[in-house]
Amino acid sequence: MKRISNKLGSLLLGGSAWVATAVHAVQDLPGGPAVNQLNLHPPVTKIAEEQHFLHWMMLVVCTVIFIGVFGVMFYSIWHHRKSRGAKAANFHESVTVEVAWTVIPFIIVILMALPATKVLVAQKDTTNADLTIKATGYQWKWGYDYIAGEGEGLAYISTLDSSHRRMSDSGDVSKAPADYLLKVDNPLIVPVGKKVRIITTANDVIHSFMVPAFGIKQDAIPGFVRDTWFRAEKVGDYYGQCAELCGKEHAYMPIHVKVVSAPEYTAWVDAEKKKVAARQDDPNKVWTLEALLPRGEKVYAANCAACHQANGKGAGPIKPLDGSAIVLDQDHAKQIHIVLNGAAGGAMPPWKQLGDTDLAAVVTYTKNAWSNKTGQVVQPAEILAQRGK
Repeated sequence: MKRISNKLGSLLLGGSAWVATAVHAVQDLPGGPAVNQLNLHPPVTKIAEEQHFLHWMMLVVCTVIFIGVFGVMFYSIWHHRKSRGAKAANFHESVTVEVAWTVIPFIIVILMALPATKVLVAQKDTTNADLTIKATGYQWKWGYDYIAGEGEGLAYISTLDSSHRRMSDSGDVSKAPADYLLKVDNPLIVPVGKKVRIITTANDVIHSFMVPAFGIKQDAIPGFVRDTWFRAEKVGDYYGQCAELCGKEHAYMPIHVKVVSAPEYTAWVDAEKKKVAARQDDPNKVWTLEALLPRGEKVYAANCAACHQANGKGAGPIKPLDGSAIVLDQDHAKQIHIVLNGAAGGAMPPWKQLGDTDLAAVVTYTKNAWSNKTGQVVQPAEILAQRGK
């Protein structure tokens, strides 16, 4: 019973934290927070609907108990006050009263626990999923790997839109859009009406994958694998956040799930696989500096600028790339190793999911951008040689 209460309490606490962000919303965001939002988010899954029912059912039961208990207490105080000549009864026990105040609460608890247990069991049943996606938490972004079902083999990183980060850093949010601090470069794409299993883990510290409209909130713990699931019944864009305090960039770790129709999902998978195939350039091809720089700039803007900034100066504990000794070093292997395997205990995530040419391009770009005019060129073959080391 305690375990059930803790589980539901965790979900409702996560939901209340989400509601708290609604007071900062400039306008209602479909699939996200609303201005002056008081209730939980409109559900788009059966599990979320059941959670809403439990929330209001338990609130009503607790309210009725509160009114009943305190009503009897205040009536007794008023009606049997000394000024009216009431005399205190002198008795030591009443079997009837003791049985009543034991049996009635027990029955109430059982009636509340039965539907709660049903929902708890259902939300942990991740079997027979149509699609399995691993969500990996990084400081401070999400990595998505499609590991089973349609789209198997796809993988990408989802990062807060850099324009929103710049707006936050400037302190001027007067022109903030409805999806302020919730817009990402690569949303999680899933088909409507399909059971989607989400496997959560983390690369550095504890994160938590929460999407209120789906009724899911699952911790992502380094070294452990947890799972949850949802089946969205309506197409649209739905938003969530990391719901575990994971460091100073915690506020910049949104979740955007885009639910599309089955044909749209199939078309998206085909398009993404073509992109992956297109990125599989010949690793033995020798590139010129002029050819790599534009490509590297695009890769940097999409994956690196959110942390290291567009000017390469870094921020706080995030080290600058402009003037970095490792970036300037003639030994390319040092920087390649960091890009492939991450660094700083996971603060810098590994980027092995990017192709050899993209990684060679972005490393070359950092070695020649800003004040780093080294003239050095990193070839895809060097990246390939370092993979797996």
